[in-house]
Amino acid sequence: MGLTGGSLSVSSLTKEFADVVAVRQVSFKARAGEFVCIVGPSGCGKTTLLRLIAGFEAPTEGSIVIDGEEVVGPSSSRGVIFQEYALFPWRTVVGNVAFGLEIKGLAKRERLELARRYVDCVGLTAFANSYPHELSGGMKQRVGIARVLANNPTMILADEPFAALDMITRYQMQAEFVRIWDVERKTILFVTHSVEEAVFLADKIVLMSEHQLKSVTPVPLTRPRNRTDPDFALFREQIVADLEVDRH
Repeated sequence: MGLTGGSLSVSSLTKEFADVVAVRQVSFKARAGEFVCIVGPSGCGKTTLLRLIAGFEAPTEGSIVIDGEEVVGPSSSRGVIFQEYALFPWRTVVGNVAFGLEIKGLAKRERLELARRYVDCVGLTAFANSYPHELSGGMKQRVGIARVLANNPTMILADEPFAALDMITRYQMQAEFVRIWDVERKTILFVTHSVEEAVFLADKIVLMSEHQLKSVTPVPLTRPRNRTDPDFALFREQIVADLEVDRH
């Protein structure tokens, strides 16, 4: 196992682009190793919030503190999984996973050993020497997850990584992601517009609406979770109802 996850504190975070307020006065915390889903309708500021935490954007106001240090730019301690797979077509699965380790200057033998370990971790052992065009969408996203894990971040930021997948593959990837998180215990911030996905994945749901924080709600369900469980459905409907209030 790599490093355990880092703690996060977001305080009075605001981001403006010209005359547009993308995020307004958002504050919440995440414990080390916690799985947090950021949920809300399209255009509410979820991705901007994630980009601020990643250090890709600078806040207009407020602060982001991880393990006691303020975020002032990107860092290898924060791994980002995008919706687009962003794989190098000329590299094999192992080659893609090893890329970040190569940039870090690890010796070839060490980086290939690490890359193979995480290729195994995401269940792609049989495809280690395959190229991206030979993989399904779900497999490509597994490569993206393995690439982030291989760099050993304390925090993983995921921006709707399963949105482009069909429903069955999406369910499989959600279960796989929880399994990997259970082993690695990284802190995860996972952006989604799917309430069901958030209820299945998260320890805590950060609900956003109209560019600001609406609520922070712990998920009171034990793991493993079953979508057909009455308690699952009841809690999902509670979160949906919280979102629906803004439409009336």
